[in-house]
Amino acid sequence: MTAVDRKEAKRLMKAEKQAAKHSMARNQISRGTNICFNVLLIVFCVLIIFPLWIIIISSITSESALTTYGYRLWPLEFSVNAYTYLFRDGSIMITAYKNTIIATLTGTVLSVVTVGLYSYALSRPDFRFRKFFTFFSFFTMLFGGGMVSYYNMCRSVLGLKDTVWALFLPMSFSAYWVIIMRTFYQSSVPEAIIESARIDGSGEWRTLLQIVCPLAIPGFATVGLFSAIGIWNDFRNCLLLNDKAQYFNLQYTIYQTMNNLRFLKENASRMGGVNVSNLPAETFRMAMAVVTVGPIIMAYPFFQRYFVKGLTVGAVKG
Repeated sequence: MTAVDRKEAKRLMKAEKQAAKHSMARNQISRGTNICFNVLLIVFCVLIIFPLWIIIISSITSESALTTYGYRLWPLEFSVNAYTYLFRDGSIMITAYKNTIIATLTGTVLSVVTVGLYSYALSRPDFRFRKFFTFFSFFTMLFGGGMVSYYNMCRSVLGLKDTVWALFLPMSFSAYWVIIMRTFYQSSVPEAIIESARIDGSGEWRTLLQIVCPLAIPGFATVGLFSAIGIWNDFRNCLLLNDKAQYFNLQYTIYQTMNNLRFLKENASRMGGVNVSNLPAETFRMAMAVVTVGPIIMAYPFFQRYFVKGLTVGAVKG
């Protein structure tokens, strides 16, 4: 290489470096804009945390202080009567909590397994009936059988009446989750890895369990979080399918308890000798909100990094 060629190569390299620096500088935001974004996010965080803090403080405040002085940032009269009433000995709330935890854990595992297997088959280009089963699952998102057919199918055909299965089995599969997982498989699991496993003699199950599943953990976490939140907050299935209190979930039990308290408060004057002054009303409502939302809030940080990745990895490829 001559001196002229070396000089030209150095010039080209310098030009490329300058272009790269210019591109990076153009894509970066200024310091002032960055500070504004941080302040805006802090304000949003405060607006989200402030109501939760008010709910927690109100739940550990006495009913009389809350009625007299209203909501405050710190309890004037500390009291756990709402939680004592909520979890008193023999309370149906403990049974409802147990049913909800069992349904959430079992339903989440069942959702991850069924959706993961179904969507993996749809993601394989050599699967002969891929288009048929894709349309079969997508069709359920467009048309539904209605409440009457759903009710009769679950209670009469599947026999889910007055069982814990009714709390999670009808919600353990979703075509929307299948689309998410199928897209995740196609965009995050390279075809070359599966072909290499086949060349090495790996079967379909071994390839799925030892190669594909470790790469698809963010997708599984996304489906698991969707399923857990849906089952935990479900109200309709328990209302339709369960008539016995021993099979009620947390949401429906809270609904019934609030109705009973409201009935006692409104009709206390018509019930001679019934003292309802010590029954918590507002504090009980706040305690129920804490009990209902608390486990999901504590579980979400463990899924957050997988949840965000699972939703964004397949955002470009469809």
